[in-house]
Amino acid sequence: MTTSTYLKKRFNGPMQAMGGFFKMCVLVGKAMSRPFQWKEFIQYSWFLMTVALLPTFAMSIPLTVLIIFIFNLLLQEFGAADVSGAGAALASVTQLGPLVTVLVVAGAGSTAICADLGARTIREEIDALEVLGIDPIHRLVVPRVFASMFVAVLLNGAVITIGLVGSFIFGVGLQNISAGAYLQTLTLITGLPEVLISVAKAVAFGLIAGLVGCYRGLTVGGGAKGVGIAVNETLVLCVVALFAVNVIFTTIGVRFGTGH
Repeated sequence: MTTSTYLKKRFNGPMQAMGGFFKMCVLVGKAMSRPFQWKEFIQYSWFLMTVALLPTFAMSIPLTVLIIFIFNLLLQEFGAADVSGAGAALASVTQLGPLVTVLVVAGAGSTAICADLGARTIREEIDALEVLGIDPIHRLVVPRVFASMFVAVLLNGAVITIGLVGSFIFGVGLQNISAGAYLQTLTLITGLPEVLISVAKAVAFGLIAGLVGCYRGLTVGGGAKGVGIAVNETLVLCVVALFAVNVIFTTIGVRFGTGH
């Protein structure tokens, strides 16, 4: 076997997968100009909320409160406990909120989308829609992508709120931090640019998770076993892609943020 033949066999599958993914993205963009499927969007948004809400609370409460609690202990050692509100706001808005959103959207949202569409694919429901002249991209994919984006923004806001309220309760109640000083310093280094970047992160996370989940669900093969493999691949791909996007948006936030 020659080197060119080996490389062709080695990279043919991944390159075809990338081409198919970008083709689906183009088709999604074209389908957005057609009448929107509001009923499917509302139903799937509710479904994603029921799937992702409990993991969001289970992860955000211990993660945000514990990190900010330790941060406040460090500030007390330096005698700077009065600016604990600034640290809590910066951590919750710029990092903890998007971080928990990444894990929940990738671990619960995108895998649920992949499993749903994968089950429809192996039952040949997607083929049946095409035979009836119904575009699966317009009917199924577009509402799921927008639902993923919408739910990601809501989850990001929920995590930020939990982080700020939880750090206030623990800081004021357990660490004897002044409530007035905490509230006054919330906007010291965290302003509108940080909030907008956090929302943009959530939208990008939801978009990528929805597209990846839909693509793997529509291209699944091999029966029920193939659905399980596709769900695992969706989780890995989403986590890697979403953390990369988080790094990019964080860099932008550092450059153009309030504290710059």
